[in-house]
Amino acid sequence: MGSERYRGHSRGKPDATIRKATLMRVAIAGAGNIGQSIAHAVLSAGHKVLLIERQRPHYRPAQVPDADWMLADACEVDVLEAAGIHTADVVIAATGDDKVNLVFALLCKTEFAVPRVVARVNNPSNQWLFTQQWGVDVAVSTPSTLVAAAEEAVSRGEVVRLMTVHHGEGNIIEVTLPTASHLVGRPLTDLNLPADAALLTITRSGNLLTPAPDLELQADDQLILLVAPQIEDQIRDQLWFSD
Repeated sequence: MGSERYRGHSRGKPDATIRKATLMRVAIAGAGNIGQSIAHAVLSAGHKVLLIERQRPHYRPAQVPDADWMLADACEVDVLEAAGIHTADVVIAATGDDKVNLVFALLCKTEFAVPRVVARVNNPSNQWLFTQQWGVDVAVSTPSTLVAAAEEAVSRGEVVRLMTVHHGEGNIIEVTLPTASHLVGRPLTDLNLPADAALLTITRSGNLLTPAPDLELQADDQLILLVAPQIEDQIRDQLWFSD
């Protein structure tokens, strides 16, 4: 399948509150209503967006004119190479086809080493497939959660809000422990979480670990926590703090 390109409009200088160092390149597979919603949210934060759509009826650059567009199959390696996926900081599989989302996620992670892969799950019975083995870092099943996960992935880098619970009284977040964190190499007892936070589990190399007190934390551990919304920033700063 051939490809067609559209270059987004120049938006001029980003808002002064957005530092250039934080700007990210985000690629979205699927330019339907959900893909467009994600694109608008990411663009509003000052980041660069590429929408890849294979169906001509959904290829509507006028709907998101500030994004770059590509009419092509996101499951083809040649297309992803032409799109410069290796330079993306975050990719989002937002199509209505789980097979497409899985293939796109796997290619982006294994062939192009994209740091963060967020994927939409359309059929709940396929949820078990959307794991790191398939290149998926964050899998979400509802449109609103997918948009939220995309916003978190670009705005906080390695901190992602997975869901809101108890009518907004708490959030389940995923925090990736950076190499420079003072907690790397230390036992879990040194975590010292505040009263409004609880560690649910740890994912390491695709495996779930029980949060035992003597467990030694490692760089790139993914910590899943239940936290009060008002202390999310405190938790992030606590885990990212370096000696």
